[in-house]
Amino acid sequence: MLIIRLAAEAPRRRRPLSSNVRPHVTAPALSVTLREITAETVRAVINLSVAESQKGFVAPNAVSLAQALFAPEAWYRAIYFGEELAGFVMLEDESLLSPPPPRPEVGVWRFMIDAKFQGQGIGRAALLQIIEHVRKKNLFIKLELSFVPGPGCPEPFYLGLGFRHTGRVEGKEVILELLLAENAA
Repeated sequence: MLIIRLAAEAPRRRRPLSSNVRPHVTAPALSVTLREITAETVRAVINLSVAESQKGFVAPNAVSLAQALFAPEAWYRAIYFGEELAGFVMLEDESLLSPPPPRPEVGVWRFMIDAKFQGQGIGRAALLQIIEHVRKKNLFIKLELSFVPGPGCPEPFYLGLGFRHTGRVEGKEVILELLLAENAA
């Protein structure tokens, strides 16, 4: 299974509120949704970008979308915060292959939240929806993803969502998994 580097949700520095500064709206106040990418939205998805310090953790969305054109197992969506485009996700879902393998696997291939939307809970809300999407298919035992260790890496973010270390490393990437079935060990 090919798993690619992922972007971290970097903590945002909070400024003291003054009378003319509105507080950030948090993810629960506006809905986070996963939507198909269309001809009208593809350029905006390509223009999304993580913080400069995170660019080594995830490929640009243009590269991801180009790869998806030639990967029938690619499932990808734009992440919206209310009506604002906020991120991108791509799964490698072997159940989409024709024919699918007897025991298909699934992994987060790409996941990114645009720099201006980080630190607001949007990534968490989106990844929880992705987990639920995978779980509802009732085909998979686990969901895998990977990260490159280093300052600002997304490891704490993923561990906080229930992912655990597998003990596997592929290249420079540490593999994590989230067990989806209650009886999975």
